[in-house]
Amino acid sequence: QVQVVESGGGLVQAGGSLRLSCSASGSTPTTYAIGWFRQAPGKEREFVASITWTGGSTSYADSVKGRFTISRGNAKNTVYLEMNNLKPEDTAVYYCNADPVIFPTETETGDYWGQGTQVTVSS
Repeated sequence: QVQVVESGGGLVQAGGSLRLSCSASGSTPTTYAIGWFRQAPGKEREFVASITWTGGSTSYADSVKGRFTISRGNAKNTVYLEMNNLKPEDTAVYYCNADPVIFPTETETGDYWGQGTQVTVSS
């Protein structure tokens, strides 16, 4: 059983910043590759960013490049998504996706999902 928990969402004005956190844990001492996805009302879920097991490589959607930064924390399987210069179109529920084998990308997702955290950007 793997648990994935997100936190850090909220309401912010356009141009502001938020930091989301994701923590993945399971019954075995496994390291997870972690990705962030988001889903806005009436839209399909889309890829935002991901980071490899060691943190040595990252991937970003074009829409967030230069504004969002994904990083691994000191605690094992804790990942942060620093979001700067937020825009109203960033409003969505943000989901954390973790997997011990699969690297989450635009075309592939891992097996384990969190419940999501709401990010709302007002204009």
